[in-house]
Amino acid sequence: MKYYVNEDCIGCGMCANTCPEVFELKDDGYARAMDVDTDSPEAEEAMNGCPVNAIEEAE
Repeated sequence: MKYYVNEDCIGCGMCANTCPEVFELKDDGYARAMDVDTDSPEAEEAMNGCPVNAIEEAE
Protein backbone atom coordinates (compact mmCIF):
# COMPACT_ATOMS: atom_id res chain seq x y z
CA MET A 1 0.00 0.00 0.00
CA LYS A 2 1.16 3.54 -0.73
CA TYR A 3 0.23 6.61 1.24
CA TYR A 4 -0.42 10.27 0.50
CA VAL A 5 -0.31 13.27 2.85
CA ASN A 6 -2.94 15.82 1.89
CA GLU A 7 -3.10 19.61 2.40
CA ASP A 8 -4.66 19.21 5.87
CA CYS A 9 -1.23 18.35 7.34
CA ILE A 10 -0.29 20.56 10.30
CA GLY A 11 3.31 19.33 10.49
CA CYS A 12 3.03 17.73 13.93
CA GLY A 13 5.55 15.02 12.97
CA MET A 14 3.59 12.13 14.48
CA CYS A 15 3.67 10.14 11.24
CA ALA A 16 7.42 10.59 10.75
CA ASN A 17 8.06 9.57 14.35
CA THR A 18 5.78 6.53 14.05
CA CYS A 19 7.00 5.30 10.66
CA PRO A 20 10.13 7.07 9.37
CA GLU A 21 10.47 4.43 6.63
CA VAL A 22 7.40 5.93 4.90
CA PHE A 23 6.89 9.48 6.23
CA GLU A 24 9.23 12.43 6.56
CA LEU A 25 8.99 16.12 7.31
CA LYS A 26 9.89 18.36 4.40
CA ASP A 27 11.89 21.59 4.69
CA ASP A 28 8.62 23.54 4.91
CA GLY A 29 7.72 21.60 8.08
CA TYR A 30 4.91 19.52 6.59
CA ALA A 31 4.94 15.77 6.11
CA ARG A 32 5.15 13.80 2.93
CA ALA A 33 4.87 10.11 2.19
CA MET A 34 7.77 8.59 0.32
CA ASP A 35 7.04 6.65 -2.85
CA VAL A 36 7.24 3.20 -1.29
CA ASP A 37 4.81 0.33 -1.33
CA THR A 38 4.55 -1.14 2.14
CA ASP A 39 2.44 -3.37 4.34
CA SER A 40 4.04 -1.85 7.43
CA PRO A 41 1.73 -1.85 10.45
CA GLU A 42 3.52 1.32 11.60
CA ALA A 43 2.46 3.14 8.41
CA GLU A 44 -1.16 2.20 9.01
CA GLU A 45 -0.80 3.25 12.65
CA ALA A 46 0.50 6.64 11.49
CA MET A 47 -2.43 7.04 9.09
CA ASN A 48 -4.99 6.09 11.74
CA GLY A 49 -3.31 8.25 14.39
CA CYS A 50 -3.00 11.44 12.36
CA PRO A 51 -4.74 14.12 14.46
CA VAL A 52 -6.17 15.89 11.38
CA ASN A 53 -6.70 12.83 9.13
CA ALA A 54 -4.21 14.18 6.58
CA ILE A 55 -2.90 10.74 5.57
CA GLU A 56 -4.74 8.77 2.92
CA GLU A 57 -4.17 5.60 0.96
CA ALA A 58 -2.75 6.58 -2.44
CA GLU A 59 -4.64 5.43 -5.50
